[in-house]
Amino acid sequence: MAIPRFGFVGAGRMATALARGLLAAHLARAEEMVAADPSRPAGEQFGKATGARLAATNRDVLAASDVVFLAVKPQQIDEVLAELRGHATAGHLVISIAAGVPLARLAAGLGPGPRLVRVMPNTPCLVASGASGYCLGPGATTADGELVGRLLAAVGRAYPVDESLMDAVTGLSGSGPAFVYMMIEALADGGVRVGLPRDVALALAAQTVRGAAEMVLATGEHPAVLKDAVASPGGTTIAGLAALESAGARAAMIAAVEAATRRSAELGGAAKTAGTKG
Repeated sequence: MAIPRFGFVGAGRMATALARGLLAAHLARAEEMVAADPSRPAGEQFGKATGARLAATNRDVLAASDVVFLAVKPQQIDEVLAELRGHATAGHLVISIAAGVPLARLAAGLGPGPRLVRVMPNTPCLVASGASGYCLGPGATTADGELVGRLLAAVGRAYPVDESLMDAVTGLSGSGPAFVYMMIEALADGGVRVGLPRDVALALAAQTVRGAAEMVLATGEHPAVLKDAVASPGGTTIAGLAALESAGARAAMIAAVEAATRRSAELGGAAKTAGTKG
C-alpha cells in the first residue's frame, strides 16, 4: 500500500504531535509532508520537529497532499474553508481537528468533492497517549475510516463514534485531561499536607494516576472491581473513599463532563450560526 502524502493546514502543537506520531509509526515520510501556518515561529518549529517542508499558502498544502489535516482553531475555520473551496477534490481526504465544527459546516465550506472526517483528539497526543474520537463524513469510505484509525493510533487510542456523540467525546476526553490535572494537583496537595515534600508528592500523585489508568486499560476490569481490590475492610483506602463520597467527588466529575459537553454543543451551534451570517 502506497504511503499517502500528508499536509497540515495549521502547524501548532497538536499538528506537530500528530505529524511526529505518523513519522514514528512509518505511516508518513518527512519528504512528502508539508504544512502551512500564518505564524512563522509555529511553522519553523513544525519543520524542525518533523523535517517537513513549509508551504507559502494553504492551497499549496492541498496541492501537495493526499491527506490534509485542518488543524486550526474553530474561529479560523471559515476563512480557511473559503480559501480551499473549489480546490479540494475527490482525491483528497480532509481530516478536521477543529473543535466543535460539524461535518455539515465543513462540507458546505469546502464544496463538493473531498472526503471528510471529523476528529476530536486531546492534548496527551503530545506524548503519544491520546484518546480520540472520530466520525466519517460525506464521501468518506470504510478504507478512509480504517486509515484514520491507524493514524490516530500512532498517538494513542482512537474510537469511531456517531457525530451526534462528538460533543460528548469533547466533554470527556477532550476536556478530561484538565480534570485529571486538577485531581493530580489535589492529591499532591494532600500529600504535602500530611508531610511529604512537594516534588515527591507530585511525582507520587502523577505516577499513581498513570498506574491506575494503565490497570484499567490492561486488565479490562471495571474500575469498581479494581477499587474494591484496594479497599480492605476497615482500612485506609475505604476511609479515604468515604471522604470522597461525602465530599461529592463522584457527582462533581460527572457534572464536569456534562458541563463541558453542553459547552461544546453551544460553541458548535454558535460557530455554525456565525458561519451562516452574511
